[in-house]
Amino acid sequence: MYRGGPALLGVAAGHLDKKLALLWSFKTQGPIKSSAAVVGGRVYIGSGDQSVYALELATGKKIWTFKTEGPVESSPLVLEGKVYFGSSDAWVYALEADSGKLDWKYQTGDKILSSPNWVKSPKGDWILVGSYDYKLHCLDASTGKTNWVYETGNYINGSPAVADGQTVFGGCDAILHVLSLAEGTKVKEVEAGAYIAASVALTDNRAYFGHYENEFLCVETSVCTASTARMGSPSGPSPRAGKWTARRSWWTNKWCSAPTTGASTWFRSRMGRKSGATTSGSPLGVRPRWLTARSSWAVTMGASTVSGRKLQASPTG
Repeated sequence: MYRGGPALLGVAAGHLDKKLALLWSFKTQGPIKSSAAVVGGRVYIGSGDQSVYALELATGKKIWTFKTEGPVESSPLVLEGKVYFGSSDAWVYALEADSGKLDWKYQTGDKILSSPNWVKSPKGDWILVGSYDYKLHCLDASTGKTNWVYETGNYINGSPAVADGQTVFGGCDAILHVLSLAEGTKVKEVEAGAYIAASVALTDNRAYFGHYENEFLCVETSVCTASTARMGSPSGPSPRAGKWTARRSWWTNKWCSAPTTGASTWFRSRMGRKSGATTSGSPLGVRPRWLTARSSWAVTMGASTVSGRKLQASPTG
């Protein structure tokens, strides 16, 4: 499946040789934006020619093809002998992996670019997929019948990540959504400040993602809420013995300050540069000051050294 597992961590077992050689190629009739799923000696891939292909992994020879009514950018999910994917024709498809025969299809209200994800429920496997109809759809993997639908404020472009009984995803409403998988109800929302087109990666109760304002964010899904985020919820250990902690506003992604002392801090600027500063006397709960870039610096964090720009604090307007 896309990114290798439900949490969308993008981690693959195995290794690549230092020197790579082309073994085979397969030409479709349109651009390929879909990522391949490799399962059981086969490769499953979608194409802009409105089709999904099953190929032999060893030779690239076509085994079967399935035609939809729109370009297929959605990366296939292969689960329990079936291939699940969405199409720009607004349908979610479930095919038999061996033959490419249609098992079921489910219609959403707009095109689907998102790749399906899955979760095992007490009632069987469920499929999750986002659509440009602003909705996240949860479907029964065996029948295609809907379990629940959650509506957001804009297009859902990325795939929903799954971990610890929750699904987490962003969208063009500039919000990180955290839902309960059991009921499809909102657990929390975190304002990101810009379109979230990519998929979230989940690990250790944290969500990692980027957005259209050139920023990459980390949000603690277990404790961070939209309201506390703007006040700069603490994250990580206290700064002692060479260690220091980032404290930031997830809403603006502009600043971070060390607990209690306001010692060495950093933030991500609008241009995506990692920057640092030294401030003082910033107790917990006090609204932070905006930071503006000045001259060069280097900060050492344990064994890592990060180069950036020194900051000077200016009063908040």
